[in-house]
Amino acid sequence: MALDPVQLATFQAVVEQGSFDAAARVLHVTPSAVSQRVKALEQAVGQVLVRRGRPCVPTAAGRPLVRLGGQVALLEHEALAAARGGLGAHARTRVAVVVNADSLAGWFLPVLAAVPDVAFEVHTDDEGHTADLLRDGTVMAAVTAERVAVQGCRVQRLGAMRYVAVAAPAVASAWFAGRDPGEAFAAAPMVCFNRKDALQHRFARAVAAGPVDPPTSYVPASASFTEAIRLGLGWGLVPEAVADVDVPAGRLIALAGGRHLDVPLYWQRWRLESAALSALTAAVRTAAATALR
Repeated sequence: MALDPVQLATFQAVVEQGSFDAAARVLHVTPSAVSQRVKALEQAVGQVLVRRGRPCVPTAAGRPLVRLGGQVALLEHEALAAARGGLGAHARTRVAVVVNADSLAGWFLPVLAAVPDVAFEVHTDDEGHTADLLRDGTVMAAVTAERVAVQGCRVQRLGAMRYVAVAAPAVASAWFAGRDPGEAFAAAPMVCFNRKDALQHRFARAVAAGPVDPPTSYVPASASFTEAIRLGLGWGLVPEAVADVDVPAGRLIALAGGRHLDVPLYWQRWRLESAALSALTAAVRTAAATALR
């Protein structure tokens, strides 16, 4: 059975835009036409593909078609650009990627500037969850902690991001000076990025050799996260590049005798022969070779 390309593109627009009305505006058709196309696609597949709501989201059956729709759109755009030559120079390929916040704030953003003629849609998530956006077709590539290739993707190891446990001088003095490290990490106030962020708990459990449940503040932005630690909200893990600046300057104190946590990172991308994805992959690998361990 061949899928109708117009129905597939309409379904893709509904998921990307979040509603039938918004998809209709982008496609320059009526909401009724959008609804009819999606219903026809669902009848052809024999499954409900989109959960109607605010926003509309794909069902488990719809996720593979979201990915297929994005792949078709990417290859179609590149093929048209190549066929038109200079006439298509103004049209930029759109590539959606997801990256963990620390990489985005550190080494990843210059990568995007190194890839010309591409318009990027950047998502952020915890490195342990970024691969989920590959699975559901939201993005075409991801910086992730997941080393097993997502179905339909290629995976390459980039290196490891090193994190150092630090605290403001006052916090280090009040909670860590002269105390057993295990007891200190089990009780001292802690700062986490969000509720998906398990790095601090993982590090504290390793030092304490047991469960920990310290008071925790959540600050979901890389720069604000580090500033929260500087201001004394609690201890936390910061990228080595941040510690290398703030510890010698006296703004932060390295804890646990300088112990660190290395987080391996991988690059996963759709298994497509796409010029844009290949150029992005090359730029990512070059930057990671310098920035990561």
